[in-house]
Amino acid sequence: MPARWGCVLPSCSRRGEVTDWGPCALLAGVCTLSGPTGATSPRPPPPVLAGKAEAGLRAVSAGLPFLRWEVPGRLGGESGLCPRSHVPQLCGPWQSLPGSPLPFLLLEADVDKGSTSPPTMKLDIQCEQLSDARWTELLPLIQQYEVVRLDDCGLTEVRCKDIGSALRANPSLTELSLRTNELGDGGVHLVLQGLQSPTCKIQKLSLQNCCLTEAGCGVLPGVLRSLPTLQELHLSDNPLGDAGLQLLCEGLLDPQCHLEKLHLEYCNLTAAACEPLAAVLRATRDLKELVVSNNDMGEAGIRELCRGLADSACQLETLKLENCGLTPANCKDLCGIVASQASLNELDLGSNPLGDAGIAELCPGLLSPGSQLKTLWLWECDITASGCRDLCRILQAKETLKELSLAGNSLGDESARLLCDSLLQPGCQLESLWVKSCNLTAACCHHFGSMLTQNKRLLELQLSSNQLGDSGVQALCQALGQPGTTLRVLWLGDCDVTDGACGGLASLLLTNRSLRELDLSNNGLGDPGVLQLLGSLEQSGCALEQLVLYDIYWTEVVEERLRALEGSKPGLRIIS
Repeated sequence: MPARWGCVLPSCSRRGEVTDWGPCALLAGVCTLSGPTGATSPRPPPPVLAGKAEAGLRAVSAGLPFLRWEVPGRLGGESGLCPRSHVPQLCGPWQSLPGSPLPFLLLEADVDKGSTSPPTMKLDIQCEQLSDARWTELLPLIQQYEVVRLDDCGLTEVRCKDIGSALRANPSLTELSLRTNELGDGGVHLVLQGLQSPTCKIQKLSLQNCCLTEAGCGVLPGVLRSLPTLQELHLSDNPLGDAGLQLLCEGLLDPQCHLEKLHLEYCNLTAAACEPLAAVLRATRDLKELVVSNNDMGEAGIRELCRGLADSACQLETLKLENCGLTPANCKDLCGIVASQASLNELDLGSNPLGDAGIAELCPGLLSPGSQLKTLWLWECDITASGCRDLCRILQAKETLKELSLAGNSLGDESARLLCDSLLQPGCQLESLWVKSCNLTAACCHHFGSMLTQNKRLLELQLSSNQLGDSGVQALCQALGQPGTTLRVLWLGDCDVTDGACGGLASLLLTNRSLRELDLSNNGLGDPGVLQLLGSLEQSGCALEQLVLYDIYWTEVVEERLRALEGSKPGLRIIS
């Protein structure tokens, strides 16, 4: 009987910070997690690691420091308010370093099976303290590989001279990531010097959380001038300050700079930083993604940024302004941007007190023919039923809108009814709806159930952290058990569900042919309820691919049955 294996995913707080570790996937033979003892389950999470959730998944086994995850899409654990992560895909043949018993993964990315081109060489090490011997082994690989990622490896300025020398000798490098290492200004300078080689073709550079300060930003203009191939720059979680940002913008304004993606979260920026950023937006044609979330720019700063966008020639596709101190007045500024920027696909405004008044100001822009927005994040924006009513007009009219997050707003059951009515209109093409922590009760489940029996487009519904109870979940199960429903992902974590609802859930697993992922984390399930679920999962007719039972406790008897199920159905992941 196979042992249970798995990996973990960091849960996001409302600002995207790692708050705790939740499970992500069970991948046989990847990394071992300790099994439960006695009646305790799930397994204990690993220690919280440094860095934000954007830093990606970490290898949780010290014996597999070279684990490589490919994670499409954004991260977000069950406790987060951001859209869910995708399950990591493990690929590539196992390789070993010379003289090392520990393996790493050599990956082939974006290569046609029938292509004669050589595969992309990637070295990805996360969360390993590198000894001198290991470092000596790695340096030749840093000189050769196209992609080098040494995230959270305990690197300091001492190692950066070696890194710089290795980079100068590597004409193949296209991506370098040194996230969450205490390089400091001196170390970053040495690394950047290594990239200023005439043969350097780097396209993506991540120095997130590397202790870069204003004092170290003086080298940035020269670096950006000398790297015309650079397309992505990640500097989040460094205290650059407004003065450091000013120096960065000098480089961005250079005609030789063709940067397309710029990430500056948690960089201690204020309203003073918005004028140089606005100047960059006016001058550049290349920028497609700007992330400045979690900086206290305030109303005046965002207004200045919007002025720059209004005069911009760039085709901006993604704008993230979460937790930036936006006010309802800023929504009027953004209204014009949304209406005029047809290229804008994603707008993230979460954790700003926009209120219903702000939503009313924003909606005319969203309704305009020029708006082609696909993703709109409005989590924790102080929206009530009144603001939700305005947003429902958008849902009914804009076929381009595919993803909407209203998590953490006090919407109530009446708002749920309005949303469900809108989702039944022919003009609504929404595929993902997040209404987590929205003060919903069992009364709303009738509306959601009725909608789900008729709507063939909605694929993901996040209802976690609402007091739906057993009766509400039973109503959802009855609806989803009807023939022809198409929902693929349903989140019901922390919804006051008990064993009493598991009979309906177990029946649903056998009758529903579309549902692939179900989350029941943080509910009051015990052995009886879990065993009912397992009874359905063991049937060959059950189409579910992923069941999340994080923070659910059961006995060793149930654990043994879970192990047997995983052995018999390798296509099923039970995350606990």
